[in-house]
Amino acid sequence: MKRMRRLWLWITGCALLLPVLMPSIALAAEKKADVVIVADTRQVDGILYMWAEMYNASHLFFAMVTMISIPVLGVILGFIADFFMTKIGIDLEHRELAEK
Repeated sequence: MKRMRRLWLWITGCALLLPVLMPSIALAAEKKADVVIVADTRQVDGILYMWAEMYNASHLFFAMVTMISIPVLGVILGFIADFFMTKIGIDLEHRELAEK
């Protein structure tokens, strides 16, 4: 039982140490180079250009605007779908539940 506990402790220690040592092992050059992630704005225009520039300027602001705009657009599209479904005769507000 003691040997099994030591084995699991060793495996866990190796698993936790691997992410710490991996960057220095996989480093190909003498010193590390920072990765810069940017959106390519050379061939876009309009709202796509604005969106890409917002991404390049501030990732935090881009994330906040995205998290706010997705639910708002979902609600707008839901109301539009409800409007058109009502126009073609599908009424989801006054329906009988089939599960009764």
